[in-house]
Amino acid sequence: MEYSYNSPLGVIRLVSEGGFLTRLDFPDDARPAGAGDKPSCPVIELCAEQLDGYFAGVLTAFTVPVKPKGTAFQADVWRGLTAIPYGQTRSYKELAAHIGRPGAARAVGGANHANPIYIIIPCHRVIGADGSLSGYGGGIWRKEWLLNHEKSTRP
Repeated sequence: MEYSYNSPLGVIRLVSEGGFLTRLDFPDDARPAGAGDKPSCPVIELCAEQLDGYFAGVLTAFTVPVKPKGTAFQADVWRGLTAIPYGQTRSYKELAAHIGRPGAARAVGGANHANPIYIIIPCHRVIGADGSLSGYGGGIWRKEWLLNHEKSTRP
């Protein structure tokens, strides 16, 4: 099941399979949801409701069930991403150390880039060691927006 969610950052594609969210991204060719378009899948409906809360600044943790597809190492990195608190950031090096792979900062960057479920698996919270906003599949401007949004709505 696929659904286009209209967000402050543009259209977000939500994809579910087998009762799990498997993709959340910003496709270049996405078409906005029309007025009255409603998700017809419970997982996507829950995801849309939680995104509404997130963008309203009242939801800081997602509970929608996710099932990203990737390698075991990528899964370790993605679990590590979910441990970064709302409104905070970590460097690639810090994330590598957190998952028990202190010498793998570059590989962590690659896994971070391969994250198929933006925002919910918060890859936007990873920054360069010097504090720079390095790489984000949805575009640096979206990464900056998400970080500023979380800092301004942090409890």
